[in-house]
Amino acid sequence: MTSDLPELRASDSDRERVAEALREAVAEGRLDMEEFDARLEAAYRARTFAELEPLTADLPAAAAAAPADGARGAWAERVGGTPSSKWAVGIMGGFQRKGRWVAPRRFTAFSIWGGGQIDLREARFEDREVVIRCFALMGGMSVVVPPEIELDVRGVGIMGGFDQSKTGGGEPGAPRVVVKGLAIWGGVGTIRKRAKAERQRLEAERAERSLDGKPSSTGRELDGGAREAGPEQR
Repeated sequence: MTSDLPELRASDSDRERVAEALREAVAEGRLDMEEFDARLEAAYRARTFAELEPLTADLPAAAAAAPADGARGAWAERVGGTPSSKWAVGIMGGFQRKGRWVAPRRFTAFSIWGGGQIDLREARFEDREVVIRCFALMGGMSVVVPPEIELDVRGVGIMGGFDQSKTGGGEPGAPRVVVKGLAIWGGVGTIRKRAKAERQRLEAERAERSLDGKPSSTGRELDGGAREAGPEQR
């Protein structure tokens, strides 16, 4: 089945689902090793769903490349709109872009002997790919994204650094955020964290499941899947 959003960017998790479908196909004898190798290489090179779909179109697991309708629809509601601002400057001071703002396709931030925060957890996105250019001179800034976002960090640090530890794919249909720029005697950090309202919703759902008699853990889930120990584990 052909996707209705062929130009939607594919994430690492999307490519891995196609790779798994190909592995199952070769194990069942539907593909020979030569076909498998060629398709697998193409899957890991793919940048969009239009490139992924043909790789499993003739296999029973053809739907593996398509984003889930619910996830795609939820993110579609947060894409589009007029940017709230396209730049920010912190000189011997700071700046913040947070809350319900519209992130532009290209956002540029400067920090000189100061700091700043670009928080995308509650933001809308002008397009499905947003590029944030950070320039930090003897200063620092952080980019905060929800766990579901695909994050690509490409910045360069000279006597400073760009945090690439949170780089990775997101859920199907989620926007893609690219962080690039230059840090000299400064730093640019990246953080994956849920919005407060989302954390409260998840905690309420866990409490409801617990009241319904479903098993619950004494630990509390943190952003990114880690767990915090309960009192008896500390």
